[in-house]
Amino acid sequence: MIETGSLIRSLSGRRAARNFHTFVINEIGHAIVTGQFPIGSVLASDAVMMEQYGVSRTVLREALKTLEAKGLVEARPKVGTRISPRSRWNFFDPQVLAWHFDAPPDPAFYESLFRARAALEAPMIALAAGGRTAEHVRLLKYWCHQMETSGDSIEQFGLACLEVHSVIAESGHDVLLRSVIGVVELTLALALTRDGAMAGTVYREQSAALFVRLVAAIEAGKPDEALDIFGQCRDLDRGQVY
Repeated sequence: MIETGSLIRSLSGRRAARNFHTFVINEIGHAIVTGQFPIGSVLASDAVMMEQYGVSRTVLREALKTLEAKGLVEARPKVGTRISPRSRWNFFDPQVLAWHFDAPPDPAFYESLFRARAALEAPMIALAAGGRTAEHVRLLKYWCHQMETSGDSIEQFGLACLEVHSVIAESGHDVLLRSVIGVVELTLALALTRDGAMAGTVYREQSAALFVRLVAAIEAGKPDEALDIFGQCRDLDRGQVY
């Protein structure tokens, strides 16, 4: 399982330590999502991939089972391991989402990302405005301050913003709605690195200011106001991505 924040951390060149199993999963999964291994094609034989990735048959087979569970591949007798159609991919899997960061730009996919954010965030924000505690508000204010003081550090800003989203999800007390965090991390990583309508510094300043207002609305228990501000946050990200 990919750790929340791993994609944001990678923007500064930091990569999490990985064992052979996760290495093979990442190499093959990334190649599939970015189109290096076309949909419908068959992966190389076990012997070829074992040599290519420098792993044992056991490690390779376990990695392929994991990728099959994510919907990316399907093992077929006498055929081999074939790349599955996109309709079978688990797009809420954090790794599958993270691999899309390096995929060719796809406005239709980006629109789907923001549509999913809107659908999942709306009830999450409303729940947070009613279920937040003093500790939740303290954490939200702390991470907003980290956003405001991040300077030129994309990583610090991105991680602080992601923490705000996480605390909001926690304060809503709905475990299923937390599944939106992977979607948020990808859209945030894209917004921080794509050539959007505004310079990076301006974007980060405006985003931080909106989140400060959002936290104030949540603290005051005003769900309608919070939803409106959160929509502005999402639109700001969308404008940066495409």
